[in-house]
Amino acid sequence: MKIIENLKIEDYSTILKRPTQSINDIEATVTQIFTEVEKKGDIAISKYTSLFDDVELESMEVSDEEIKNAIKKVPPELQNAIKIAKTNIEKFHLSQQTSPLKIETTKGVFCWLEKKAIQKIGLYIPSGTAPLFSTVLMLTIPAKIAGCKEIILCSPPNKNGNIAPEILYAAQLCDVTKIIKVGGIQAIAGLTFGTETIPKVYKIFGPGNQFVTVAKQIATKYGVAIDMPAGPSELLVIADDTANAAYVASDLLSQAEHGVDSQVILVSTSKILIDSVFAEVNQQIKLLPRKGIAENVIKNSKFIYVESDDVALDLVNEYAPEHFIICSKNEDYFVKGILNAGSVFIGNYTPESAGDYASGTNHTLPTNGFSKAYSGVNLDSFLKSITFQKISKKGLLNISKTIELMAEAEGLKGHKNAVSLRLKDIK
Repeated sequence: MKIIENLKIEDYSTILKRPTQSINDIEATVTQIFTEVEKKGDIAISKYTSLFDDVELESMEVSDEEIKNAIKKVPPELQNAIKIAKTNIEKFHLSQQTSPLKIETTKGVFCWLEKKAIQKIGLYIPSGTAPLFSTVLMLTIPAKIAGCKEIILCSPPNKNGNIAPEILYAAQLCDVTKIIKVGGIQAIAGLTFGTETIPKVYKIFGPGNQFVTVAKQIATKYGVAIDMPAGPSELLVIADDTANAAYVASDLLSQAEHGVDSQVILVSTSKILIDSVFAEVNQQIKLLPRKGIAENVIKNSKFIYVESDDVALDLVNEYAPEHFIICSKNEDYFVKGILNAGSVFIGNYTPESAGDYASGTNHTLPTNGFSKAYSGVNLDSFLKSITFQKISKKGLLNISKTIELMAEAEGLKGHKNAVSLRLKDIK
């Protein structure tokens, strides 16, 4: 890990650079696979599943029998934990529901907005070095609350041709429409174009590696929406002398074990705390089953000393982290001042893993600085808004002059005529 002092504003972009490839490094590969899937459908999907996942499948779709067998392999205690998490996630996303509000903008002119579910959605659930069954909950629960009719889940198979039992358990618990054993770029391409087995969807959700992230961005070229560019996980912690060094270290390591391209950063106004966290990381990392992955990430992590909370906040907003933890006596300052973050965790007793699993907030969040412009997944992610209006004769009389003058000024005679013709009949 690298300890940095006296960081200058002009050095922000260099020091805070993510350990990811650019879209240009990956796009050629993604485009090639997309082209093949568009032309050859399931044949191309099978080819790349064999190439990347090293498995030949008799059927890509998960059968009811496979789901039943998988459920038996999930320990009752874990099943119960998943149900508790599901309840909390449902509560939080149900609270986001809104009712249509009808207003009269001027006498006789009524306008309102209604939210309608996106009918067909695709979910990508990573299952490489760790099967993210929690992501199934995070995506299917708001989709069901929103009223999405078709929920297609894609997740890569293991070398035995199976999807992790925990993923299948969570999927059936949340009533997913169809589960497909396919991962990576080929899964996103299948959801984009549709194949003999994979239905075409209107919007694709879910995190993934750099290749999946670029694939989702390419999918938008073909008229498919995506939740956000969500790639490798990242965490930034602001901490001062009031923070618990062991807790901070555990949070940094919890993100470091995600994957080798994850990024963790500590920003502190205390050199003593930085040293303490450094020592704790070196101790705690020894006990992690995924020690090798975490070590690679920690090796490239940044521990940054700053002289004031003002500088710290400025740095956080420039970095725009996916996850942001605040362990500071001035937590209100950071809570009020944060502008760019996917999800914020406040205080010594709010570990980032709570949001990953069971507090209720969604863990599908923008990475790579995209929290400057994107929100994390929420109920509205699965809805689209349609505006309505109804105008009475009196209402049209009230706004006709305004419409006619504006249409004529823009040189759009047809727009003006659409009002003028009606006015003649009304008068």
